[in-house]
Amino acid sequence: MSSPLSSSGSSPSRQRTSPSLRSALAREDFVELLESEVFIDVNKLRKCARHGIPDELRGEVWKFLLGVEKSDRSNEFTQRRARYESYREIDKENVDVSKRVRGEVNRYLLRTKKEGLLDSHTAPAIFEAVICAYLNCNNHIEYAPALVQICAPFVITMKAEYDVYSCFERLVDILNESSLATNINKRIAQFLSYFRTLLPELYNYFEEEELDVGEWASSWLRNLLAKELPTSCLLTLWDVYFAQTDFIEFHPFVCLAILQHLRDSLEDLEQSEIRSMLLRLPKMNMLRIVSQAHNIRSEIQTRYGSAVASRGV
Repeated sequence: MSSPLSSSGSSPSRQRTSPSLRSALAREDFVELLESEVFIDVNKLRKCARHGIPDELRGEVWKFLLGVEKSDRSNEFTQRRARYESYREIDKENVDVSKRVRGEVNRYLLRTKKEGLLDSHTAPAIFEAVICAYLNCNNHIEYAPALVQICAPFVITMKAEYDVYSCFERLVDILNESSLATNINKRIAQFLSYFRTLLPELYNYFEEEELDVGEWASSWLRNLLAKELPTSCLLTLWDVYFAQTDFIEFHPFVCLAILQHLRDSLEDLEQSEIRSMLLRLPKMNMLRIVSQAHNIRSEIQTRYGSAVASRGV
């Protein structure tokens, strides 16, 4: 299965370039890497992806970053065919789950209708098939509405349903492994400890307003902000995450950076308004948020010790 990507010519000077030109230059970098016929340099791909991935290339890049596609392209067609056949043979029937997925997808489509990123006629069937297939293969995992939000970026960015499944399976497995390794209550407790230390006034304000911290913090930490961020922000954040090998450990510091960024706005709100904002975050410059998250991580390393900070929460 050959790549449909093609180079758009030589790169002009990178000095004093406009945002649109920088975007075009970045696209050329990705195209050049993806067009390699023998071997994809995933390390270089990760380096490029840390600054965001062009929309039209995101799905292809994510497959390599998540390890769904192999860097060695010598058996590319055979490997893709094997993934296709494997997915085709999975039982995708689950009446109870299908009904629940359909309801959550309809709510998701209604909420994101203005973004126009999904076809409301074809997308629901893809969500149902992928999520039912995953749960049928993992009987120990129960359906949760968050699975729809976690699946959505892959439905948006992937052309083939079996690619959606492969990437969704990989990410949910990573999240489940993380949950097994560290109890969510322990992660929330550590996160709140950092929150109280870094943003004491905001933390105290939340307590004064009797905000249910467990409600939003649990969702933020469990689901990589899939339920809370606007889609464009989520896609950019996941570009950065998938470019890292430790994104699960890094994620809590992004959450802290978001709180820091929204601090002034949050302190002007009452309980119900705070809750609404935390569960439906506004648009933000996610690359700036990520940059601030690195600073926060460094600060925590200084305060708590590098070993604690490197483990995240």
